Amino acid sequence: MPANKQVVLASRPTGAVTRENFRIVEAPAASPGEGEVLVRNEWLSLDPYMRGRMSDAKSYAAHVEIGGLMVGQTVGEVVESRHPGYRNGDKVLAPLGWQLYGVAKGKELALVDASRVPASYYLGILGMPGMTAWFGLFEIGQPKAGETVVVSAASGAVGSVVGQLAKQQGCRVVGIAGGRAKCDYVVNELGFDGCVDYKAGRVLDDLRAACPNGIDVDFENVGGEILDTVLRVMNQNGRIIVCGLIAEYNATQPYGYRNLRSILVNRIRMQGMIVFDWHKRYGEALADLGSRVAAGKMRYRESVVEGLENAPQGLIDLLAGRNFGKQLVKLA
Repeated sequence: MPANKQVVLASRPTGAVTRENFRIVEAPAASPGEGEVLVRNEWLSLDPYMRGRMSDAKSYAAHVEIGGLMVGQTVGEVVESRHPGYRNGDKVLAPLGWQLYGVAKGKELALVDASRVPASYYLGILGMPGMTAWFGLFEIGQPKAGETVVVSAASGAVGSVVGQLAKQQGCRVVGIAGGRAKCDYVVNELGFDGCVDYKAGRVLDDLRAACPNGIDVDFENVGGEILDTVLRVMNQNGRIIVCGLIAEYNATQPYGYRNLRSILVNRIRMQGMIVFDWHKRYGEALADLGSRVAAGKMRYRESVVEGLENAPQGLIDLLAGRNFGKQLVKLA
């Protein structure tokens, strides 16, 4: 068996994640049993939800145990198959976590077509982030042509897709991002109508200027002060999709919201969004996203770190907002 390398959780972070919260271990790769395959991972997805899995607080999914393998989706190549549906050389999407090799049951895998788009796209725009954007926007946000849609973390893996979909729906789309470079990308390359740079320190004034008719739909990826400010600009019967709260993930104390009264006064519908709730309809979202990508209607950007040993820093950078687009680790 080839030598495997894994990143495991060494300790639970208090506040910001550090490299000391991780440990690299080495061991021979496992052998697949009947109905299983051995995969050599080529790409690892890094996502904000991983911060929650490092905590032992109650959540929608099980936390990682101390000494346990860090969770995450991968794309890789089958190198040994004992499942009739997979052959050596097949490219697959798998939930194999932070490691170079992994064994999975056939039912846990999905074949990907790396001849149509880069294999890494199945961890981003044609993967969980893309489906999160699609279901969150269309199923919960239900945007109508002419409405104003605001997207926080607008240059990220989810936000960038949300904004483009909303724009194609005929909406006015305004992003919120950190720094002039990200805002320029959101407007000039993704086609948003405007973008508020939260680092400029004028979020409320800039948001009101960019949304003269108020906000009808907020796709919330950040939370904290950003969400609290958005609440002041929401319209009556507005919809807020709570997809992520990345500004709060490293906090040691919960953020004190001051503008929740807006939900009552404006009869806002605010709903949490976990993409797994739509797992039976993934094919519907992927078919639509795939056709848009094939038609050249979607722009997409990736931030890539090289090598499994740099995955911890990649996650640290992601949680600090230093990534640009979908954050990935190139393993092979």
